Amino acid sequence: MRILVVEDDRRLADLLRRGLVGEGYAVDVGHDGRRGLELALENPYDAVVLDVMLPYVNGYRLCARLREAGQWVPVLMLTAKDGEYDQAEGLDTGADDYVTKPFSFIALAARLRALIRRGRPERPTVLHVGDLEVDPASRRCRRGTVPVVLTAREFAVLEYLAQRADETISKTEILQHVWDEHFDGDVNLVEVYVSALRRKIDAPFGRQTIRTVRGAGYRLDPAYRGRP
Repeated sequence: MRILVVEDDRRLADLLRRGLVGEGYAVDVGHDGRRGLELALENPYDAVVLDVMLPYVNGYRLCARLREAGQWVPVLMLTAKDGEYDQAEGLDTGADDYVTKPFSFIALAARLRALIRRGRPERPTVLHVGDLEVDPASRRCRRGTVPVVLTAREFAVLEYLAQRADETISKTEILQHVWDEHFDGDVNLVEVYVSALRRKIDAPFGRQTIRTVRGAGYRLDPAYRGRP
């Protein structure tokens, strides 16, 4: 088993390397994001232990670039931040798990073994609705060959609609999937994001593919040409 450790704290990187070698792994080390990315793209690793705060290319961006390149090696992210938004950002960019510093090496090694047992995840299927392309892996959207820039929340709403294209989805379902089931804000918040999506994926292209089904919700329909 071959592991890549990307950590700019050389003392910690060396401790991780020695500990993992002691567990029976072959270990390569990169001390900045640029070198870590080079190593990850050049070699067939069984897992990557990746720090967030790195010179040149941070851990979030490094992980995102791996996924964009079709590299689905399991990634265990190390972060000194323990806020839920920081954890979510790591997972959203394609990390498989995270450990908050300071951490127990025993716990880290156990998580790493679990990731390796689980194996490489499948790349999420690119969703096509007519000429609209939604790529969950890279979190990118295109209308034909034209890129469409979306916020993270806009993308999440569109991805959910695309996953269930030609189905009518209620505002409540969208809220529970894109926010969470405990969200207690106004359900009409969904309208704000649907309006933003229409301005970005439909209006510039002369389309009206997000259909309002009155009293029921929304439907993503590539053939729809009625009034939104």
